[in-house]
Amino acid sequence: MNAGTRLPGTPEPKHIWTNADGIPLAADSWGHPGNPVVVLLHGGGQTRHAWGSTGALLGKVGYHAVAFDARGHGDSGWSPDGEYSLDALARDLRCIVDAVGAERPVLVGASLGGSTSLVAIGDGHVESSALILVDIVPYTEPAGVARIHAFMRQRPDGFDTLEEVADAISQYRPTQSRQHNLNGLSKNVRVGEDGRFRWHWDPRFISKPMDIQHRHERLSACARRLTMPTLLVRGASSDVVSETGVREFLELCPHAHYVNVAKAGHMVAGDRNDTFGKVAADFLFRYLPVAGTQP
Repeated sequence: MNAGTRLPGTPEPKHIWTNADGIPLAADSWGHPGNPVVVLLHGGGQTRHAWGSTGALLGKVGYHAVAFDARGHGDSGWSPDGEYSLDALARDLRCIVDAVGAERPVLVGASLGGSTSLVAIGDGHVESSALILVDIVPYTEPAGVARIHAFMRQRPDGFDTLEEVADAISQYRPTQSRQHNLNGLSKNVRVGEDGRFRWHWDPRFISKPMDIQHRHERLSACARRLTMPTLLVRGASSDVVSETGVREFLELCPHAHYVNVAKAGHMVAGDRNDTFGKVAADFLFRYLPVAGTQP
């Protein structure tokens, strides 16, 4: 199976950079390239577009924000051998940092992007001046993770219509309004040779079982190595990150700050992007001030 065809109207990426494995990585950016760099890493099953509002805000207030599609997602290429480990994703992040020319960027990672950031920093792939983790900690609730995986594995045969796609998203996010403007779904799906709509990600990304214990131990070790200013942002109604997971992370990284965002779930940056953007910008202004306009 290939990635399929992009739908008409899908936003073109501003940048295409190639990683060490020859896979193209699509990215957008906001703000002046000479400003402090903030790299935004989306969650599994998302794209760079999840950061549109946050990237625009950070660019407006004096940072150079860069959001990219992880390999196997969105407009980035698929791994020819189905390699989607955290190590591979961390290497890709290193390529993005090099392409932007950032020495010590801020990393903002949601879910999978946060895990990638932890591994990239903890294993020495990237030096970071600050870290913001969005609804991700070493210990995640198995039921919440299983719900995400079930959503991503559904309908491998595809959908007949965009209405069906909108219904599937609405069932997964019942507290959010159903998307009625179907044009926005062009960023979520591709059209196969059979004319059916399929999710934008490589199915092999979610095909391998996760070793939860190994992941927990590895991310915990990486969290202990964090020395830069760190902020954890949790969605108050998240079923992936619990208060138990938060307490464990704060013990591993005692200097970290913690914000709990009301009326937000695991996709906190999207559920409350206005609130999240301000929280992120306020944190960065405190530790990495720029000559911009505070939000």
